[in-house]
Amino acid sequence: MSSEVARHLLFQSHMATKTAHMSPQVFDNEEKQKKENTRSLAMSGHVGFESLPDQLVNRSIQQGFCFNILCVGETGIGKSTLIDTLFNTNFEDHESSHFYPHVRLKAQTYELQESNVRLKLTIVNTVGFGDQINKEESYQPIVDYIDTQFEAYLQEELKIKRSLFNYHDSRIHVCLYFISPTGHSLKTLDLLTMKSLDSKVNIIPVIAKADAISKTELQKFKIKLMSELVSNGVQIYQFPTDDETIAKINASMNGHLPFAVVGSMDEVKVGNKMVKARQYPWGIVQVENENHCDFVKLREMLICTNMEDLRDETHTRHYELYRRRKLEEMGLTDMGPENKPLSLQETYEAKRHEFYGERQRKEEEMKQLFVQRVKEKEAVLKEAERELQAKFEHLKRVHQEEKLRLEEKRRLLEEEIIAFSKKKATSEIYQNQPFMTPGGNVRKDKDRKNSSFM
Repeated sequence: MSSEVARHLLFQSHMATKTAHMSPQVFDNEEKQKKENTRSLAMSGHVGFESLPDQLVNRSIQQGFCFNILCVGETGIGKSTLIDTLFNTNFEDHESSHFYPHVRLKAQTYELQESNVRLKLTIVNTVGFGDQINKEESYQPIVDYIDTQFEAYLQEELKIKRSLFNYHDSRIHVCLYFISPTGHSLKTLDLLTMKSLDSKVNIIPVIAKADAISKTELQKFKIKLMSELVSNGVQIYQFPTDDETIAKINASMNGHLPFAVVGSMDEVKVGNKMVKARQYPWGIVQVENENHCDFVKLREMLICTNMEDLRDETHTRHYELYRRRKLEEMGLTDMGPENKPLSLQETYEAKRHEFYGERQRKEEEMKQLFVQRVKEKEAVLKEAERELQAKFEHLKRVHQEEKLRLEEKRRLLEEEIIAFSKKKATSEIYQNQPFMTPGGNVRKDKDRKNSSFM
């Protein structure tokens, strides 16, 4: 995107945000005042600003363009083949497996050039979409990816030192939603996914492999699909009709949605020329034959006619919605309490004052909570201290009583030892004295008498 276009879109974004919050009366008054202050003057000669469109074109060609396509559909439905056919080249995308446990998004960027116009094309493929048994959250990774690209652009836009001039815009400009040619109705997963994406990206539904059903069935299937989309409130991208140069063709193409497409890079000889086609035993389906499929219509609408409108719609509608929601979540607003416009400085000061007051309130709450917690902790510690003191006193009493009992036992034991020692000493004394009986003395006297007689 050129710098001129970028500044123009950023100005539109800022004005759209402001006017979204203005009341109709305020807006009408401002417009009326602007008209009254504007004068139309005639110039007397050539000045040169009529070359501004040429300058913008030259700058855009020099800078190049970017375009990002999101392909959503089941594995093997023909997403890669159709993209190859649309841009008439082979992007060398490898076949995906049906056994991925989760949906993942694979982005690949390519540099293309046609004549002197350079295009940086990013193709984002949904790998594993619809292959899981539980498909409840299959669309969530897609939503998260789109929001991530919006957030990256918003963060770059909010930087003090921005580089939007050479920033690689990765926001999704169009979602080609591939529908299986069942001939019956939309699957629940298709409805849930498109309903989740319609406020975030431009959706163009396409019936893949349209040569799988007959023309009659295909027409009935188209009517059935559009009826289901309308009844379920799914907003798909409508080709714009405000430009008179393309209003007629776009209005006509809106009636052909969803496009029934067939993709193929194989060339088959039909008559005297080689054409891209799919060859079957029963005949040939020509990709670029409008009687066989809507491939030419899709390419004409997507690339040749409405590519810039898709880019513009992404920035001014989907990104602007995301940006407004994020800024409102941050508390930023364009209108004051008295429904008066506020400048960015006034909004910043009001938010700063609000934040300061909120911080003071939270600090006071934290202080009170801290004091309360300290008091509660002190009460708990005092109660624990009382319990420990009571336990200490109890143990001290038990220890004292046990000590007294031991001392009493010691005293009694010592008395017993003393008594035993006395008994032992007395026993030893008795053992050491000679033992004499009265009968022994009589016998000695008899012996003395007998000896004297003899």
